[in-house]
Amino acid sequence: MTQDETVAVGTDAPSGTRPDGEQGNGVAVAFGRQLKLLRVRAGLDRAEFGQRMGYAAQSVASFEQGRRIPQPAFVDKADRLLDAGGLLVALKEELARSQYPAFFRDMARLEAEAVELCAYDTHIVNGLLQTEEYMRAVLAMRRPLLDEETIELRVAARLARQEILSRWPAPLLSFVVEEGALCKRLGGKSVMRGQLEQLLLFGALRNVELQLMPLDREDNAGVDGPYTVITRKGGEQFVYTEVQGHSNLLTERDETRLAAARYGIIRGQALTPRETLARVEKLLGEL
Repeated sequence: MTQDETVAVGTDAPSGTRPDGEQGNGVAVAFGRQLKLLRVRAGLDRAEFGQRMGYAAQSVASFEQGRRIPQPAFVDKADRLLDAGGLLVALKEELARSQYPAFFRDMARLEAEAVELCAYDTHIVNGLLQTEEYMRAVLAMRRPLLDEETIELRVAARLARQEILSRWPAPLLSFVVEEGALCKRLGGKSVMRGQLEQLLLFGALRNVELQLMPLDREDNAGVDGPYTVITRKGGEQFVYTEVQGHSNLLTERDETRLAAARYGIIRGQALTPRETLARVEKLLGEL
């Protein structure tokens, strides 16, 4: 998302605790309890159940304790294997939403329904384009510190969001990123090398247009900062902004139209997608 979508409204909790709005993750805990009851009823220990599901016993324990959010495919398979009659599947949608910070859940839903998404980013690579290593590097730099469990939950959630890149029907995805974001060696050279390589891969996708705003541009309509414009089927638009621990979702038509028009100007000022890939290759060679 624009900037780091892991920033919650307010401030993050100190190391060793969960951020506000994530205490206990009630949906995940409820799902975990149901999963354990059904597994025990079926006479399976964690190791045997995990083997049948294709997961380690430790992963099963994390699901049952509400510490990790399982993927939808796991929920469907577990429901069938444990003869749950739909009890687990009934929680699947809320379970998927619960993996995001409370402030981001509405945005995650809109993102999943988008037919078009246009994102302008200034400080870091957009979350939908990040590698797993880059994600961890960014999350580890949050202050106050995030605990390791929260980092892993947020990495898993962000990776799940990248399904939008391969979804069908394919949404139209446009990303404009300031060149300065790619010059920061967050996580070190190897992390940034992998991130630049992934940008080349994603930038080559038919439904993705990746553009770079060069450092030497004299004209830049993005001076007010990063934002994302999402369009749903039917043409309804939303604008998401995030800065210094606060997020905002704009729905007023005049505001969203102006934001979309401004994004069009930003795109016109940036490098073309072809020029962008050439510039990314150049930056990669300089690492």
